[in-house]
Amino acid sequence: MARTAPVPDVRARFAAGAPGRRPLTRAAVGGLAAHVFFELGAGVGMPLASVVGPYPAATAWGLGTAAVWRAAGRPSPSADRLLAAANGFGLAAVVAHLAGWPTRTRFGVPWLRTCEGLGPDLMRYYNPIIYVSGAACLLAILRENRTAPVALPALMLGLAPALVAMQHAEHRRLKARARRRRAWWNRRL
Repeated sequence: MARTAPVPDVRARFAAGAPGRRPLTRAAVGGLAAHVFFELGAGVGMPLASVVGPYPAATAWGLGTAAVWRAAGRPSPSADRLLAAANGFGLAAVVAHLAGWPTRTRFGVPWLRTCEGLGPDLMRYYNPIIYVSGAACLLAILRENRTAPVALPALMLGLAPALVAMQHAEHRRLKARARRRRAWWNRRL
């Protein structure tokens, strides 16, 4: 009679908090990438596009996303500080959007009416992206990266007021650039 090898518990390998697996952090960084690339695809630019142009900005965001994604999949506690900071920064960006742009209350939470040149017609898509990425950031802070100092994500969250100012400055620069030179990536501004 042939012996069969024991079947490994695949669920444990992919569980949140399992060594080397940070699915919530990956969801957070994926959501943040979806957020900035949604803005680009919708024709309102993306962070850094007013300074370096859309292609270098998209490259920087893509490479940054890939680096954090990769770090979130490695079994190294040394990445916990970086990932906790990334999750805190992502949560700060979501808070900055909700605090810095016009909202209304929907489902008992603030719901963006417009944001960075995106009109009301796109908010039904944009708001869920913002909320899912924010929830993933918060859950990752609470469940993953346990060797990182607790204060690190809190310090990053403290950047929210500065991010509001940066978002509005970037939006002004993007609108000025769109007036000078209209293109596919700034067509809504």
